[in-house]
Amino acid sequence: MKKKEILQEHEEISGRHTHTHSHTHGMAKQSLRLAFFLTIIILLAELTGGLLSNSLALLSDAGHVVTDLFALGLAWFAIVQTERPPNERKTFGYHRVGILAALVNATTLIIIALVIAWEAVQRFAHPEPVQPFTMFLAAGVGIVVNLLIGFGLQKGHDNLNVRAALLHVLGDIGASVAVVVAGLVILLTKWTPIDPLLSVGIAALIAFGAWRLLRETADILLEAVPHDISLNTLVDDMRRIAGVQNVHDLHVWSITSGLYALSCHVLIDNLPPSDSSLILCSLTAMLGEKYHIGHTTIQFESDAHRKVYCEIDGLYCRMEKVEGHNEHQDEHEHEHESRPYVGSKSV
Repeated sequence: MKKKEILQEHEEISGRHTHTHSHTHGMAKQSLRLAFFLTIIILLAELTGGLLSNSLALLSDAGHVVTDLFALGLAWFAIVQTERPPNERKTFGYHRVGILAALVNATTLIIIALVIAWEAVQRFAHPEPVQPFTMFLAAGVGIVVNLLIGFGLQKGHDNLNVRAALLHVLGDIGASVAVVVAGLVILLTKWTPIDPLLSVGIAALIAFGAWRLLRETADILLEAVPHDISLNTLVDDMRRIAGVQNVHDLHVWSITSGLYALSCHVLIDNLPPSDSSLILCSLTAMLGEKYHIGHTTIQFESDAHRKVYCEIDGLYCRMEKVEGHNEHQDEHEHEHESRPYVGSKSV
């Protein structure tokens, strides 16, 4: 493939990834904003219904909806923060704000599940008399509005914060359905234990989904390899590029959900820089097209340079702390005092 064709392919892939990420990001923000305001309607309906019917279940669910408002507001805030450009201190921008928000949301969901389970235990011992018809009306409003919110959030399900919000919404729907079912059973049979039994089931579903979300969030914070990428296959594909001899000091991680990055050392043939640029374009084009990695940092080495600068033969290099870091940092900051700042490229 000619140099011009490789460069053109690289630009097209980069453009597609940027457009896709921006489109998904925009849909996620719109969905979360709409969900936030619709959830206010649910809160008002359940508070009113709970007070009128003397239903502890509805009032407890209204408290659950308050946490949903917090979660949705936090997720919305995180999405907005990711739009901020990178700067001298945050060279990757603010994408990790969304991951921190997802971590808080997942933790909140687990706490909610524990609270629901605790309340269920209390209700086994002390069942509360309620007015079922008012319960049905308030719970029905919650089900309808939450279904609308859920369909809207499905459009941005690739975003961790949207998924966390969707889990909150599904938990609300389950809780509202449980209120209706429990009300019907109590109305027809007077069997009150149905209410706490259904609550325990809802708590288990919420906890299971939250645990999965928490694990994925922790993987991103620990900069683990994305679950849909096989490093062995990725290295084999890189070695197949003409001019590439080997790969080492490889790192692949997620900056945020769906935004992948890679850094590595690549051993190539002894070539002048003008020729090695073709290898770089081929590598970045392949990594973007096949693995959806949009941010790459690739350092080329030849046999001569490798003997001097890198003595590690394995695929993964152990990271070491460099002594005198503070002194080097002070010198570096002093050196840049007289120079204008040039921001890094946003990923």
